[in-house]
Amino acid sequence: MKKLIALCAVTLLAVSATASEYANISINDLEKAIKSGKVAVIDVNGTKSYANGHIPGAIDFDKVSDDLKSKLPADKDRLIVAYCANPECPAYKYGADAAKKLGYTNIKHLSAGISGWRAAGKKIEQ
Repeated sequence: MKKLIALCAVTLLAVSATASEYANISINDLEKAIKSGKVAVIDVNGTKSYANGHIPGAIDFDKVSDDLKSKLPADKDRLIVAYCANPECPAYKYGADAAKKLGYTNIKHLSAGISGWRAAGKKIEQ
């Protein structure tokens, strides 16, 4: 029984560590970073959703996932932000993990997603 409890505790710690692997960035902070030109944004919602509207300057991950390196800045410390549909959507991790695999070190997650960006009345690009 003790081993089972220990296993459950380790599993919970692993899950919570994974869940917070990428820090959240607020809508306002992302907007400021975009205006300053100091961020690369990865949209992981799929090409159809991307065509219907995305955060200005965002990269369509579905179209470039095999060649993401060519779309990201050379500076591996540059801010990279990945997002998907909404706070419940875990798909952002595909983009964040791909950037991490390429050696980027400053990766964040817009947990509000495109739905939160729209709800905040922020500019949408098509």
